[in-house]
Amino acid sequence: MTGHEAAQHTQPTPQQQGRVVQRSADAAEFRKAVTEAVEYRGDVTVHLANGSRLDGYVFDSRPGPAADELLIRILPLDGSPRLTVSSNDVSRVEFSGKDTAAGKSWESWVKRYAQKRLAGEQASIESEPLEN
Repeated sequence: MTGHEAAQHTQPTPQQQGRVVQRSADAAEFRKAVTEAVEYRGDVTVHLANGSRLDGYVFDSRPGPAADELLIRILPLDGSPRLTVSSNDVSRVEFSGKDTAAGKSWESWVKRYAQKRLAGEQASIESEPLEN
């Protein structure tokens, strides 16, 4: 199973921003949080067991050599090259950045468009800016 396939089995909850999951949590919950970090459309802070932390966008995961291990790939915010980290080296996952697509689903867009049209307002097919 590829990392993408594994990530498809778990969809992030609507309000992930600010959520923190410690390794000391239930093993299944921690693995789920690592997988959800791939699906999250914002930045994540990954705290490592050695005390360091990585801030960036988690864009991929795949099974690691151990049965309970995931290898996660991170695009760091500081512009350094992409990194691959074992989930076994992660002590904490924070959904620290804003989910830039929250509330911007196709269904939400259609609903807002229809509301504007019904109210007699100008409704455009142009997207809204990402920053609010």
